Amino acid sequence: MSPWTNTAAAAGTWQLGDLTVNRIGFGAMRLTGAAPFGGGVPRDRERSLGVLRRAVELGVNHIDTAAFYFSATRSANELIDRALAPYPEDLVITTKVWPGRDSSGAWWWAAPEQLRGQVEENLRQLGRDHLDVVNLRVPPSGRTGSIGEHFGVLAELREAGLVRHLGVSNVTSGQLAEARAIAPVVCVQNPYGIGASSEDRALLRHCGELGVAFVPFFAIAGSGREAGPAAGDGEAVRAVARAHGVSVAQVRLAWTLQQGPHVLAIPGTGDPDHLAQNVAAGALRLSEEEMARLTSLRPADA
Repeated sequence: MSPWTNTAAAAGTWQLGDLTVNRIGFGAMRLTGAAPFGGGVPRDRERSLGVLRRAVELGVNHIDTAAFYFSATRSANELIDRALAPYPEDLVITTKVWPGRDSSGAWWWAAPEQLRGQVEENLRQLGRDHLDVVNLRVPPSGRTGSIGEHFGVLAELREAGLVRHLGVSNVTSGQLAEARAIAPVVCVQNPYGIGASSEDRALLRHCGELGVAFVPFFAIAGSGREAGPAAGDGEAVRAVARAHGVSVAQVRLAWTLQQGPHVLAIPGTGDPDHLAQNVAAGALRLSEEEMARLTSLRPADA
């Protein structure tokens, strides 16, 4: 399997509402820097622009971003606009609101009445008159509470035409049900990968039953989360990679995609070689035995 010839279409497609996307997409967070959420040393600007353009050439038509993905000198949204506008007709850009960062990089969380401002900020940065998909990104402290007031504001913005489709991120099954009672939900974006908990697996299956896309983040990074892949990968994952002559990251992506046809992937990178490998992972098929072996891993062994 050559990492240079496979395109994002090899993994198949899924519908985000009325929008068709290839199941291998691209996450823009790492374009602005290597540290959590884009802080730290900025990547070379021209290289980041080139990675975005190459992603589209390889068939990627689903890009995940956020206004809070920025470093001292780089903004993911601005890079996307500069690299890809005028946008291809089939390109779907997904963003997220509720978290925000001020000019110093400090985090803040929007009150419901501030969400419209965050949506408009994304519109300005991306040069769009509407957003394809907006995810309500629930704060870690909010996973036990109601999201109805915040999601209700997004539903109003959808009715007003500023947003085409809505999703939720970092949610529980109860919060997904609460959101769906207010407005249609086309995707759930939650952390997920090899070593996922039984609760996470149940939510992924539930999304499949509902026909809702499940979009894992940290599928490659695993326990390393925003900082990137953890220092060591489990021997089981490395063994599967050796057997197929591919990278560990490709195995993790292939395993994720084989969780169900409704599962999308949004791996991010600022490296053109890694980009090509990530996209090629959509053509990698793991055997039932390999899938079972990796699925049985506990987080510490993954």
